[in-house]
Amino acid sequence: MDLRVVRMRLEENEERLSPFAARSKHAKRRIAEEPAQVRTAYQRDRDRILHTKAFRRLKHKTQVFIAPQQDHFVTRMTHTLEVAQVARTIARALNLNEDLTEAAALGHDIGHGPFGHAGEEALAECLPEGFRHNYQSVRVLDVLEGGGKGLNLTLDVLDAIEKSSKAREDIFAEGWGVPNTLEGQVVKTADAIAYVNHDIGDAVRAGLLTERDLPDAAQSELGRTSSERLNALITDLVEASWGATGEMDAGPAVIRFSPRIDAVANELREFMFQRVYFYDLTRAEAERAKRVVIYLFRHFVAQPGRISLDYSIASDPVERRAADYVSGMTDRYALRVARELGCEDAVGFGI
Repeated sequence: MDLRVVRMRLEENEERLSPFAARSKHAKRRIAEEPAQVRTAYQRDRDRILHTKAFRRLKHKTQVFIAPQQDHFVTRMTHTLEVAQVARTIARALNLNEDLTEAAALGHDIGHGPFGHAGEEALAECLPEGFRHNYQSVRVLDVLEGGGKGLNLTLDVLDAIEKSSKAREDIFAEGWGVPNTLEGQVVKTADAIAYVNHDIGDAVRAGLLTERDLPDAAQSELGRTSSERLNALITDLVEASWGATGEMDAGPAVIRFSPRIDAVANELREFMFQRVYFYDLTRAEAERAKRVVIYLFRHFVAQPGRISLDYSIASDPVERRAADYVSGMTDRYALRVARELGCEDAVGFGI
């Protein structure tokens, strides 16, 4: 039996999607390859990302709270899974390509270094060209994984990952660009929906705030529990973005909140920046984490022979190799190596 009929049937099913949805049969890769028998191009990308070593390391990388002792704080992996769930719900509701959405969601944070944004800030200070986790995510998937060959993902998935970051001032601020596909735009927005909500839960768990401390508008418009907020944000986004379905007289094909919920969501996000992300105690811990990352970076620049070839390309400049190696570390591995090297900031820090 020629199992290619399975993939062809899946591609035919995509013709029932919105006219604005991406079609896997049109997806391009940097290097052409024979299509899979029973999976579409985007499904293949999803599976390639899911089976990387970099994806597995997300379970021991910080989301907000660094190397937490408790089991129920969000990690970079659980965040990624929540983003994928939110993004798939939205894509399915708008009749967009769920497989492309899932693949991009699973890969969007794969380039994050240890200690979350603190580690990112440290590496940005170390590298002359700077460091951004979204660009590093593309580098990991397109260059470093697969023994230095990359995964040869579709350009649609790589584009959605590269442009998934958001500027502080607005969830929809262009920042690093607008994804070329509506599916990529869904992932970018789902990321904010997911992290604002689960970071509230972690902040409450850590004793930094209570649900009653949230802005009045957020409580009245979005609800007073995580599930209520998620439902309010997702349903508003689906309704406001209904033009993406391509239905008659549905409006423009854009991903957006209604004006009122957009204002409330951004107010809540800014509240989290002020009360959690840049809270004095949180920042003190972040600054310590930054010093650990800088220490490691400088050590490996001085000792390039100790940089693992599993995390870097031998022909690259030493600074790039050191950044790739350190950014690939989990929190606990970075702390262990730093302690072994004599970094005082790593002693008694985290797990």
